[in-house]
Amino acid sequence: MPRNLEVKLQIDNLSRLKEISLKLGAQKHALLKQKDIYYNTDKGLLKLRIMPEFSEFIFYNRNESDGERWSDYNLLKISNRENPEDFFNLLFEPVAVVEKEREVLIYDDTRIHLDRVKNLGEFLELETVVTSTLDDAKRRFNFLAEKLNLELNNQIKKSYKNLVMENDSK
Repeated sequence: MPRNLEVKLQIDNLSRLKEISLKLGAQKHALLKQKDIYYNTDKGLLKLRIMPEFSEFIFYNRNESDGERWSDYNLLKISNRENPEDFFNLLFEPVAVVEKEREVLIYDDTRIHLDRVKNLGEFLELETVVTSTLDDAKRRFNFLAEKLNLELNNQIKKSYKNLVMENDSK
């Protein structure tokens, strides 16, 4: 199962972070419109991510109480069919829907997500993929977090699912 080290922060100025990332050598990867449908599950998080070109079924598991957010995940790519959520909603109970525009940059096996999330605001997510050792991933992650001047003490240790559910209950 693939693993990454990640962080999520609410951001006031995504364009500044994009500019710094590009100056460091990050490469533009994609601009995506995503709809994530989270499903009720006994462990981990399960979601269907719908994009115009294809969809993915994603399961991930992480300990949100740890100081570092190591995440184990699996992806199942689905050939796009009309309304894939209709199929999965028959099998699983949907609990939250998150709609966002995500700009993806890549720097040294780290995905930089610049997210504009409907009804929540703007966020940065860094996801450094473990390609050799956990220590190596942590070193690469910390290097980029430092260069982007991120305040990791302000990280949000919740998924967008939790943030949307909290926002909806207000």
